[in-house]
Amino acid sequence: MSQTPDAPSRARLVAITLDEASITRGNANIEHEREVAIYDIIDANTFEVEGREGPFTLKLAVIEDRLHFIVDTEPVSGEHTLMLSLSPLKRVMKDYFIVCESYYKAIRTAPPSRIQAIDMGRRGLHDEGSRLLTERLKGKINVDYDTARRLFTLICALHWKG
Repeated sequence: MSQTPDAPSRARLVAITLDEASITRGNANIEHEREVAIYDIIDANTFEVEGREGPFTLKLAVIEDRLHFIVDTEPVSGEHTLMLSLSPLKRVMKDYFIVCESYYKAIRTAPPSRIQAIDMGRRGLHDEGSRLLTERLKGKINVDYDTARRLFTLICALHWKG
C-alpha cells in the first residue's frame, strides 16, 4: 500500500502506556524521564510488527525479569505479546547508569573536556544498548535506529533508581 508524502505511516506507535501493576512509580525525576522518553518515541518512530498492520499501541510491563511488549493495533483488534529477557540488556544498562551518574556529577564541576569524554562514553553505551535491543526484536518487531535508541532510553527509565 503506497502512501502519499503527507499520509502518516502505518508502521508506527501512536500510544505507549506502562503497566501499573508491574512497573513501580518513582520519584518526580524518574517519572519525568519516563514521560519525556514516551513523548519522544510517539513524536517520531518507526515500529512494525511482523505480520500485522499498524498503527500500533504499546503497553510495557516487567514480569519475572522479562520485558513484555503488549502490542495492539489502532483501532483495537487483539493484543500480541512479545516477551524479552532483560538479562542480555542488564550489563549495558548497569554500565549506562554508572556513566550517567558520572556525567550528572561532572556537569556541576568538571571542565568541558571531561564532560565531553564522559558524554562520548555515555552515547557509546546507549548505542550498544540500542543495537542489542534491535537484535533482540529482529524478526518480531522492526524499529529504525532512532526508535531503538528511544526505546532503550525508556527501558532504562523503567529501571532507573534515581
